[in-house]
Amino acid sequence: MNPAFPLGKLPPEYLAKLFQQHATPNRRVVLGPGIGHDAAVISFCDGSEDEARLLVAKTDPITFASDQIGWYAVHVNANDVACTGAVPRWFLATLLLPQEGTGRELVDDIFDQIATTCHSLDVALVGGHTEITHGFDRPVVVGFMLGDVPAGDLVRPDGARPGDELILTKGIAVEGTAIIAREKHHGLAALDPALLDRSRGFLRHPGISVVRDAAIAVGAGEVHAMHDPTEGGLAMGLWELAEAAAVGLVVRRDAIPIFQETEVLCEALDLDPLGLIASGALLMAVTADDAAAISRALEEAGITAARIGRVVERAEGRVLRESGEDRPLPTFERDEITRLFE
Repeated sequence: MNPAFPLGKLPPEYLAKLFQQHATPNRRVVLGPGIGHDAAVISFCDGSEDEARLLVAKTDPITFASDQIGWYAVHVNANDVACTGAVPRWFLATLLLPQEGTGRELVDDIFDQIATTCHSLDVALVGGHTEITHGFDRPVVVGFMLGDVPAGDLVRPDGARPGDELILTKGIAVEGTAIIAREKHHGLAALDPALLDRSRGFLRHPGISVVRDAAIAVGAGEVHAMHDPTEGGLAMGLWELAEAAAVGLVVRRDAIPIFQETEVLCEALDLDPLGLIASGALLMAVTADDAAAISRALEEAGITAARIGRVVERAEGRVLRESGEDRPLPTFERDEITRLFE
């Protein structure tokens, strides 16, 4: 019997096999599909013209959240474009809406969210598709963001190098905390109402966008790789960054900033915050010489920046250092939040 996959992303080894089998080579593709490759990069030109700028393309659905899905859709797609050093510029959205309960109020609300969020990022909403879809019990938004970057400023997801320092902005897990507080109320009734209210507000404060974080970082020093840790949380974000570059990592557990709200919710629901969907934190591998300057620039802009570890040779492994002891960096076959949706 062929077992069904669980909720969440496909297993990475299976996904890598699919990429190997089906990705189409093309000389204008600067960056195609791969583990840790969250956006595609394409040359505007065919080689006979000026190739000074590159097109960056990203698509991602919003499936775990139903509240504020338009807001989520724009930001999570913009984040991955920004992680290449590009500026998000154009957005398309596919809205798949359930037969039951879809009226003008719901559609207007989602469109207002998308338009308002695009405006806040100076992104143009340029198209998409909307339909009432059989078999859906909640709205789903599939976003598609385009941006551009000068060729010389491209930050590749496979660019981390031994000797780099790892920087994490804000903390974990912004997105997971907001989704849990907004979507999953069972098991939380005994918690402090003020803490739950703050957790619901994580969507905007500290917010799930890392577009500003990325722009400040690349303007302050040499950034070799950036990653927006989504499904699988920071742990899988670290693994994907390392896998893309074929490097090892040493990560200090006590240096990872975890929001108090996240710790309380995870303890109440028996979840590991390291594996909880974590958009809102930007993970970076930066040259050691510029780590202090990049951290300082972020802090001066009001964005917390923690130096959580370093990149090492692959042979040294990928380890989490805690209380002087090293253990393998944990991996998660599926995001911790999926356990709440089963």
